[in-house]
Amino acid sequence: MASTRDWFESVAEARRRARRRLPRPVFMALEAGAEAGVTRADNVAAFGEIGFAPPRLADLPAHRDLRTTVLGTELGLPVIASPVGAQAVHPLGEVGVAMGTRDAGTAMGLSEFASKPAAEVAAVNKKLFFQVHWSADREVLLARAETARACGATALIVTLDWSFPGGRDWGSPAIPERLDLKNLARLAPAGLARPAYLIDWLRQGGLPDLTVPNMALPGRPAPGFFEAYRAWTAVPPPTWADIAWLRARWDGPFLVKGVMRPDDARRAVDAGATAVSVSNHGGNNLDGTPASVRALPAVVAAVGGDAEILLDGGIRRGGDVVKALALGARAVMIGRPCLWGLAAGGPAGVRNVFDILRAGIDSALLALGRQSVLDLVPADVILPADFTHGVSE
Repeated sequence: MASTRDWFESVAEARRRARRRLPRPVFMALEAGAEAGVTRADNVAAFGEIGFAPPRLADLPAHRDLRTTVLGTELGLPVIASPVGAQAVHPLGEVGVAMGTRDAGTAMGLSEFASKPAAEVAAVNKKLFFQVHWSADREVLLARAETARACGATALIVTLDWSFPGGRDWGSPAIPERLDLKNLARLAPAGLARPAYLIDWLRQGGLPDLTVPNMALPGRPAPGFFEAYRAWTAVPPPTWADIAWLRARWDGPFLVKGVMRPDDARRAVDAGATAVSVSNHGGNNLDGTPASVRALPAVVAAVGGDAEILLDGGIRRGGDVVKALALGARAVMIGRPCLWGLAAGGPAGVRNVFDILRAGIDSALLALGRQSVLDLVPADVILPADFTHGVSE
C-alpha cells in the first residue's frame, strides 16, 4: 500500500493527481468521450439518481463479506479492472494494473490492444481475463485466443462496440504511436510541463510508445495502436453466428461486452455467452446512448437467470458498486479509475483505488444491514420513475 503521504481517499482525488502528473495530451486521451460527452457524463450522473433504502433497527452484521465469484474466478471484492488498451500513463502499464489488482485480491481484463505482452501480465496476476475485438479474420482471432489461453487467461471477453465517432467538442489529443525526434520536438512543451512523467519513463530505460504486442502477426513486428485500430475498423462487424463460432472454440467462461439492450443480451446468451457486460464503452462509443446502469435492470430481467451480468461505466464509489449489485449485477468493471490510480501512484495507486471502493462497499452493506454482497436486492435501492429512459421497453 502507498505511504500515508501518497495515499488518497477518493477516486476523485486520484483523478486530480493524475491530471497534475500526466502531460495534457495523455490526460486528454484518458478522459476521452465521444462527441459532446453526453454518454460519458450520464454514466456517472445516473448513479447519483439512485437512492438507498436503509432499514432502521435492523440486526447489523458485525462483519461483511465482499467476496464473490465471477467467470469462475474467486474475487475478494466484486470489482474488476476493465480491459483498456495502451495504458501508457505509467511505464509499467498493464503490468502495474496487474500488480495492483493482485494485491487487492481481484481480477483484471487485459485488452488485445494492451501495451504489454499477455505473458508478462499473466505472470503477475493469475486472475486474468483476455479481451478481443472482432479485429481480424477467424484464424487470427483464434490464434490470439489460444495465446491468451497459453498465458493462463481463464476467460475470454469479446467486445462488441464498433462505432467510435470523432469530432470531440474539446478536441482530440495529438498522440503519436512512437516518439521520434520530430514528435519529441512537437510534444516537448507538454512533456516538460510534467517532468515527473518523463523521469518515470527514463528510469525504466525508454520513452512512451503505443505498440500493441498482443496483436502482432507471426513473423511481423508489433503494430502501433492506431495502425491496429485502423485494421480493426476495416474488418466487417461480426454476426451473432460469428460470436457463436468463437464461443464454440473457447471452452472456458465467455463474456460478451457492450450489451445495452435486452434483446441483444438474449442473443448473446443464445450464442453461448456465460456472461454479458452492460456497457457503452465508457462513453467512447455512440454519444447519446444512455448510461449503462440505466440499461441494467432490463438486461437482468431478460437473461439474469441464464448468465452472469456485469456492469461497466461510471463507477466512482463503493456505493455505486452496491447500487449496481442491488439491481442485479454480479460485479462491476472499472477503467478510468484504475488508470487514474496508476498515473497517480503506480501499482500502489491502483491498489489504493480498489481499497477505496472496498471501504465504500463495506460501509454501504453495513448501512443496509446486509451480511454479504450476495444478499443485495432491488429493494435496497430507490429508482426514479423515469430512470431507465425507456431502455426497458
